[in-house]
Amino acid sequence: MFKLHTVGVKPPYIARVAYPRLLWKIPNDSNKIYLTFDDGPIPEVTEWVLNTLDYYNIKATFFCVGDNVRKYPEIFQELKRRGHATGNHTFNHLNSWTTKNHEYLRNVAKSNAIIQSNLFRPPHGKIRYLQTQQLSKKYKIVMWDVLSKDYDRKLSPDDCFENVLRNTEPGSIIVFHDSLKAQKNLMAALPRSIESLLGKGFSFDKIPDAI
Repeated sequence: MFKLHTVGVKPPYIARVAYPRLLWKIPNDSNKIYLTFDDGPIPEVTEWVLNTLDYYNIKATFFCVGDNVRKYPEIFQELKRRGHATGNHTFNHLNSWTTKNHEYLRNVAKSNAIIQSNLFRPPHGKIRYLQTQQLSKKYKIVMWDVLSKDYDRKLSPDDCFENVLRNTEPGSIIVFHDSLKAQKNLMAALPRSIESLLGKGFSFDKIPDAI
């Protein structure tokens, strides 16, 4: 109960019960779902995502690595200019299990100095219970309901697409990654996922700052 690690397509029920402070989904009766992207912003990949979202006229939430924002501030400003929400994903994509608590919290604060968001998502789906207690005083800690696993090079784009299509329901928070590691699966699976979910009657929205 003191450490959380969520890597499956759907988070286990026990994780949601043990960590009620964390946001796993946003239940609603209007078929609204929430598309999120982790690990950017970076050239080409994030820019492609932005153009794809524009094409379908949908908004999303980007959980950004602070050091990437430092390196590519123009891309970060562009995603905000296009009306997307932003969240904090630590400054150096830290693994909380292998980082001392005070160092982890300081890294999150360093990232938020430039991202300036009330939303936080822990890299790798890992976070300690004590860290959730500290961070939830300032941030809404956003996990997910559906993980595309686009970063997994053992999976095909079809696998990632099926992960999303089979598991999405009203209120689902869906994760893709605007990263080089995920690029191949992302670019093949994201448009198909969006089109199929729109065809099922879902609508997309960004995660609000306060929930």
